Amino acid sequence: MSDNTQFSFGAATGVGSLPGGDAREAAKTATGSFEDFPFLPELPARGPGADMIGRTAGMLVELYARVEPSGWRIGDRPGRDTKRARSWLGEDLDALEEFTQGWEGQLKVQAVGPWTLAAGLELKNGEAALSDPGACRDLAASLAEGLRLHLAEVRRRVPGAQVVLQLDEPSLTAVLRGQVRTASGYRTHRAVDRQLVEATLRDVVGVHDGGPVVVHSCAPDVPFALLRRAGAAAVSFDFSLLTERDDEAIGEAVEAGTRLFTGVVPGTDGPLSDPAGSVMGVRTLWRRLGLRPGLLAQAVTITPACGLAGASPGYARQALAHCARAARSLADNPE
Repeated sequence: MSDNTQFSFGAATGVGSLPGGDAREAAKTATGSFEDFPFLPELPARGPGADMIGRTAGMLVELYARVEPSGWRIGDRPGRDTKRARSWLGEDLDALEEFTQGWEGQLKVQAVGPWTLAAGLELKNGEAALSDPGACRDLAASLAEGLRLHLAEVRRRVPGAQVVLQLDEPSLTAVLRGQVRTASGYRTHRAVDRQLVEATLRDVVGVHDGGPVVVHSCAPDVPFALLRRAGAAAVSFDFSLLTERDDEAIGEAVEAGTRLFTGVVPGTDGPLSDPAGSVMGVRTLWRRLGLRPGLLAQAVTITPACGLAGASPGYARQALAHCARAARSLADNPE
């Protein structure tokens, strides 16, 4: 396993998605909210191709996808859906470049990981790519190549950036447990072997040569140990879904140098507590695990619980600012 302690992450950042459809406004918010860890926003409200699966499908190399009534389906050639996805990503990168002139420091970009992609993309027969081991292999290889090109493009546009890659894997637990439904909805696909899941993730993580990779899931029962073995430098999760069952895995992850991206600020509109209140649970967890309070700021990055696509624009800006303030509270008063 690689030693992850060489990476120092910013104290707070966003998960990825924001409301609305204005790339410049989103880039301004994502870069203005976090002085040490901005991110490339995603705007799914624009429609198919700006959604999580479609955006990453547009990055694939020599594999193409189109929108069917049932969702995204792998096709033979790039059609208008692929072109639209690529066009929107280009627009987002243009806006990011404009607001990161002279930027030096960490910058996070997001894409869907190989297993959520395999669960979310259909083959020609309408079943998820997950149903076919060969299709899963091809998809992971195409994704790895697409990410390599995407990361190179981000570095070209923001040359001072230390790029952090986030792989979104909300379906990972369902893939491991055999809970992904078939096209009919009456059955589920077989669970994928844990070693194969880990090996595939390791291959995709390895694309970001020398750079840190965060794996994000806002589903319950995040497989912390598996992600650590696959080479993730950090794991991003919804803090409210943790149970004491996760304590041991989290303690081991922290001691191995894995960063925790704790999602403590709600992703949809609602009242926000004071910043210290938002991180109270993190402090409590730390005490329960018997970890040094001084380690908190080195080990934890504060984020919203999940993407903010379902929030109002005003709340999304508030939530990001709140994450930055909560991170400061944690650093100033770790006890």
